[in-house]
Amino acid sequence: MHRQHIGVLFGGVLLLVVAMGISRFAFTPILPFMRIEEGLSFEEGGYLASSNYIGYFVGALGAGFIYRNKKNFLLITVLLNVFSIFFMGLTHSFLLWVLLRFIAGASSGFIFVLTSSIIMDYLAAHFQTRFSGFLFSGIGIGIAISGLLVPFIEGFFDWEGTWLGLGILSALFLLITLLLWRTITIQNGEKVEKSNDTKILQGFMPWLIIAYGLEGLGYIITGTFLVDIIYNIESLRAFASFSWVIAGIAAAPAAPIWMLLISKYSTVKVLSIAYILQVIGILLPVLTQTAWSVLLSAFLFGLTFVGIVSVSTAYARELYPKQSGVVVSALTTAYALGQIIGPILASFAESSFNSFKAPLSFAGAIVAVALAILLIGKWYSDRKVLSKAIEVYHPPR
Repeated sequence: MHRQHIGVLFGGVLLLVVAMGISRFAFTPILPFMRIEEGLSFEEGGYLASSNYIGYFVGALGAGFIYRNKKNFLLITVLLNVFSIFFMGLTHSFLLWVLLRFIAGASSGFIFVLTSSIIMDYLAAHFQTRFSGFLFSGIGIGIAISGLLVPFIEGFFDWEGTWLGLGILSALFLLITLLLWRTITIQNGEKVEKSNDTKILQGFMPWLIIAYGLEGLGYIITGTFLVDIIYNIESLRAFASFSWVIAGIAAAPAAPIWMLLISKYSTVKVLSIAYILQVIGILLPVLTQTAWSVLLSAFLFGLTFVGIVSVSTAYARELYPKQSGVVVSALTTAYALGQIIGPILASFAESSFNSFKAPLSFAGAIVAVALAILLIGKWYSDRKVLSKAIEVYHPPR
């Protein structure tokens, strides 16, 4: 792989570290400290999470309409994202936290869609598509960084200093990306006119979008509250922050591993394995509350959610190679919609049953339904394609 291609890809990885691993998911290990020191309730934590996911929905949806000046628009959005991280540590106002988490989410949505589109198109143009899975390792690396740094920084500077430190680190990553991308030009996208060949809401794609949206709803409950749930189990409190590191360590190499699997097996089969493993991981803390069960749960969470993101995104682009921005936006918007609903339903389930087992059981059931829809959709769409093929070769008389 050419040195410039490595630089472009690494810059994209760093942007996902900032937007996904830090801006979005550092909230998970910081939340227990904010809840204790600021007296936040479980419900208020859910509202902050949902504000972020509403913003993510808006950003992911809006990114599908960006066709020109993608690179400049992306870098400005990253700058806004970095500010939203930094200023979380400068205020104690719940309303400002809600606003900042919304801004962080909206900018993250734009960054994920535009970075994915830019890098995948760039690699395809230089015949390096096989390396696209490495882009999504940025999510896991960011989670691992936040899991390692949050308890360390918090021990010296409290939760406020943690946000400030992560903001400074994110600014550094943005600066490195600017240096790596300074000589490359990103071609403008083209708005594709609607036709039977370009409509994305046909064939298997709608089923993939629905399943992916339900995956977003189910996985985010674990993603938002995993550390907080472990922290509130007295015997397992020491493993709370470490569990997030485990999730990040599992997530960092997950994308390349899952992308390698789809080169050997069918995409839907690989996705099905990821969904099944994720259901097991979500339900483990419900079935048994031991150190090995919660750490295995964290490992399976990191391994599968990044895998499902990378494989689904790559598969959508494979189905519609000329509409990478649109299909990634459609998938991410459905995912974000699920994430908006997830924390609210989790908070309701927890308060209704007064147990963390209720939201996790609900999350596991939702991901199982997503798997069922994926398999039914594949069977139905394949059957439809086969029927059309039979009609072409054996038209009715």
